[in-house]
Amino acid sequence: MSNDPRRAALRCGLEALSLLADDVLLDRLLAYLDLLQKWNRAYNLSAVRDPQQMVRQHLLDCLAALPALDRHLQGREARILDVGSGAGLPGVVWALMRPNWAVCCVDAVAKKASFVRQVVGELALRNLQSEHARVEQLRLPLVDLVVSRAFASLADFTALTRQHLSPGGCWLAMKGKVPDDEIAALPADVSVFHVEPLQVPGLDAQRCLIWLRPN
Repeated sequence: MSNDPRRAALRCGLEALSLLADDVLLDRLLAYLDLLQKWNRAYNLSAVRDPQQMVRQHLLDCLAALPALDRHLQGREARILDVGSGAGLPGVVWALMRPNWAVCCVDAVAKKASFVRQVVGELALRNLQSEHARVEQLRLPLVDLVVSRAFASLADFTALTRQHLSPGGCWLAMKGKVPDDEIAALPADVSVFHVEPLQVPGLDAQRCLIWLRPN
């Protein structure tokens, strides 16, 4: 395991993001990638196939947002809903890194929700659940943060998930370049309160976080 080049890339990326992870946590993050690769052969969960690219485009891309979430939550426990989670990105990664967060991954595609349930079982992630549903039909306790990564336009994302936000809760959209047209199309009862550029270690691509809240 120590000779796994993915491990070196992951450790280097975590250091660049000033995120702490011991050997056990590194093992668990890579075990998640192993499961994703295994299921990918049969279920086509991700277009990314190269193991090193999976570290950058899956793990580090999700991990790059963690310092911003840590600043926002300031160590508090949180309920997080990951909408259109796909293979569990970012929900699985965040649940592994922050065991005091209760994370729910929801996806309308059964095979993707089934994969996340398999991850929950194999990695004994007690703080993670997986739901196969359309998010607008989901019935769950209210959450502090609703997150999406390549799920929908900002207007659709906020409209479909507003009923899940607790008082004082907010939305977080993980995007590539700043989506000025989507921001301009938001309804009057939703406001963007922060746009945060991200640098993903080893990835030469634009990334940003769009923080939103209901007015």
